[in-house]
Amino acid sequence: MKDMTKGSPIRLILGFAIPLFFGMLFQQFYNLVDTLIVGRYLGVNSLAGVGSTGSVNFLVIGFCMGICVGFSIPVAQRFGAGDEAGLRKYVANCVWLGLAFAAVMTFVTVVFCRDILLLMDTPGDIIEYAYAYIHVIFMGIPTVFLYNILSGIIRALGDSRTPVIFLVISSLTNITLDLLFIVRFQMGVSGAAWATVISQGMSGILCLVFIIKKFEILRISREEWKPDVHLMRNLCGMGIPMGLQYSITAIGSVVLQTAVNALGSMAVAAVTAGNKIVMFACCPFDALGATMATYGGQNVGAKRLDRVDQGLKVGTAIGCIYAIGILAVLWLFGSGIALLFVDAREKEILANTQLYVLINAALFIPLVIVNNFRFMIQGLGYSKFAVIAGVCEMAARASVGFFLVPVFGYVACCFASP
Repeated sequence: MKDMTKGSPIRLILGFAIPLFFGMLFQQFYNLVDTLIVGRYLGVNSLAGVGSTGSVNFLVIGFCMGICVGFSIPVAQRFGAGDEAGLRKYVANCVWLGLAFAAVMTFVTVVFCRDILLLMDTPGDIIEYAYAYIHVIFMGIPTVFLYNILSGIIRALGDSRTPVIFLVISSLTNITLDLLFIVRFQMGVSGAAWATVISQGMSGILCLVFIIKKFEILRISREEWKPDVHLMRNLCGMGIPMGLQYSITAIGSVVLQTAVNALGSMAVAAVTAGNKIVMFACCPFDALGATMATYGGQNVGAKRLDRVDQGLKVGTAIGCIYAIGILAVLWLFGSGIALLFVDAREKEILANTQLYVLINAALFIPLVIVNNFRFMIQGLGYSKFAVIAGVCEMAARASVGFFLVPVFGYVACCFASP
């Protein structure tokens, strides 16, 4: 456990964010390896099919992850305040709410999976690939809740290193299963999805075993396991707005994906490959944002508000330095990185992938500011603000999809996220 209410902010932020960054880096391997192996072994249509599910995947899985991040904030605040009994009660109620949300969301998404793809105007030549992939991913929603709730609790107590170790193990498992299911067993894109779900479940189980064995503070009594409506209301007040932030933002992405789908499978493949590279490059920004939430939560719990301003300045400076560095790397080596996803003979897809990556990377500094300030505000307890921020992102992306892509084509897609 790490107390972030005392000591040098820059040392604490870097010490917390670096392991978290590696965790997110390995988490990206789930989707990255899927995309790489699917593109190489199953072809462009399979790649486009998996890629066309990216926005709806973000819409649903992002909502699940946002809820879990929100649930961890009251835990961090109780830890910062030194309220161990309150901390345990919040953790117990996180579990009950997680079970309920996982059951409902799995049922709804599995039942309406094909209808969602049809509503998004998924091209006919890739819709079966898209369905085979995302249907399995939705069946694995319980594993998303398992890992993200438990890893969020571990991080709320100041330990960002242990979840990384578990993700490394599960990522290596994911790579092995991808090759086994796709290359050996010829399971197609559904094999990639099953590899992701199984690996995610493994990392969640490892978190559970670690908590049981290592955290004395989380030895929950029978009395503390009783559902508490007041605590559940507080958790939902934090979790649902953060889930909505992810989902509302993703609605804009769904509208944008629908517009990209109308440009054909070649454009879908380029956006898919480019988005994978950009998401990989954005891991440090996500790690800094998550660090701001825990840092802010612990310090507001301890009433150390003077440290909040210091943390924001340090986190923003770190993020801007990285943004400049990664832009240079992608400018020099972006075309080579794209070859990991697309065959060298696909000249048009390669050129469009590089264009997508460079336009996004050129505007990474605003992303630093968005992530750090928004997550800090959430950590302080103002989670409903996230909904407003999400609405703004949704409006921007939807506007690009509705108005700009039909006029300017592929180039407009590259500017949607920035």
